[in-house]
Amino acid sequence: MSRASIHPHHYYRGHRADSFYPQDVNELVEIRARQRTFDGAYGRSALGNLGYALTILRLFDPRFFRIGILYTVLAGLLFVLAYLRQRHSKHDFADKYSVAGIYDQRVVKTVGQTGKRIFGRPFVTAGWIVVAVTVVVAAVEIGLLVLIFQL
Repeated sequence: MSRASIHPHHYYRGHRADSFYPQDVNELVEIRARQRTFDGAYGRSALGNLGYALTILRLFDPRFFRIGILYTVLAGLLFVLAYLRQRHSKHDFADKYSVAGIYDQRVVKTVGQTGKRIFGRPFVTAGWIVVAVTVVVAAVEIGLLVLIFQL
């Protein structure tokens, strides 16, 4: 039994993930676009919240420290969710999702996609991560309202 059949989701064209190289420039562009768009958005949101928290902690008087700490907690939780989202899409080009190098053909193509090359598995919204972000942000917003009313 080959190693690829033992853990097929860790292999890309029969190679380990660490030795994966794109076939051409178009595939490299697609990989980078997916990372920037789908994975990077969560990280950028976390960085934005961290910057906002630091601004509150540095510029406002001590009465606002709890609000700054709340935004710091939000940034930390968003960093965790960004990491989990990145792990979710890490295997988009894995052999597990490919049949003889051809990815899922059941995808309904839109007008702009007809006759074009398919890169990796089709994008699917990471539903549980979206729900987790919604819950985290809702909890922080409720906490923020409570802290504001206590001022």
